[in-house]
Amino acid sequence: MSEPKTLLPQFTALAIGLAGGVMAYFAGLPLPWMLGPMIANTAAAMLRAPTVGPDQLRPFVIPVIGVMLGSGVTAEIFGLLGTWVLTLLLLPVFLACAAGISYAVYRRIGKYDPVTAFYSAMPGGLNEMLILGGEAGGDERRIALAHAARVLIIIIFVALFFGLILGVSSGGRGTVQWIGLYEITMLDYAILGFCAVAGALLGRWIGLPAAPVFGPMILSGIAHIAGWVTVAPPTIFVIAAQITIGTIIGTRFIGATLAEIRTDIGLSAVASTLMLIAAVGFAELIVLISGIPLAQAFLAFSPGGLTEMSLLTLAMEQDVTYVSIMHIIRITLVIALAPFVFKLIRKRRD
Repeated sequence: MSEPKTLLPQFTALAIGLAGGVMAYFAGLPLPWMLGPMIANTAAAMLRAPTVGPDQLRPFVIPVIGVMLGSGVTAEIFGLLGTWVLTLLLLPVFLACAAGISYAVYRRIGKYDPVTAFYSAMPGGLNEMLILGGEAGGDERRIALAHAARVLIIIIFVALFFGLILGVSSGGRGTVQWIGLYEITMLDYAILGFCAVAGALLGRWIGLPAAPVFGPMILSGIAHIAGWVTVAPPTIFVIAAQITIGTIIGTRFIGATLAEIRTDIGLSAVASTLMLIAAVGFAELIVLISGIPLAQAFLAFSPGGLTEMSLLTLAMEQDVTYVSIMHIIRITLVIALAPFVFKLIRKRRD
């Protein structure tokens, strides 16, 4: 009898997410099936609605996104690898600037303790920063809220900026070109399913960063380049995955007090805005030197979540391979270097 009671709040959150997605779709918001559930469930969390995030579904839906992203990989992309060198060289510099700016906000304005401020400021993965920050003695709740707020604010800002201010359509391949359940063959289903399952397992086995999305993306890209499959997953699966991801992000604020949410979102808004300004500056430099489109370079430097930023890139019809790889490198660098940098800073202060 306890299982239905446990599942009901998750179904409630998903229902709120679906309703938010439908409203966002008809309102013409960019990336509606992820942005709508995010906003709706964040509001529900603030109103103390009886919801729980469907976190158990994340391992199942993330590979679907990875397979979809891989379907956009083409052989022509490899001819552009030489133009990515400047971005790779500037990325560590940008991360140092973004982390330093964000740390100053959390430490000087938010008055966080040094450990909590440091791991709240790192533009890396939420789960990884939460684990590292907790092990270092930081406030895990504040670190989690800081990163949840960062991802939420950056995704909303970038999506609305592109869609409403720049007028860039977000109805790209992921939403407009509908692929029905019966429009692909059983062989297509088998290949895409293999890419999803084997990619996620292989990614974890060899230790890939963001394995559930990057592993399936690699295998899907190989399958599409080789011509073994020529279609993306059915659109209904992609929409369901986006609703689930948006719902999970929005429900991260469950249990936080209004004062905590107001403080953390406020601090994150300041830190995220400053990081986005820095991202624009670095993107402009890349445009001037290498000629990569500004929208594409900006998406590569915007420190949101890998899956979410890749979806935004696909929706904006930019080079999803370029942007995804830059975010994978960003997350890897932060995870690898953050503990070392923190210990170095602590030794100098001691």
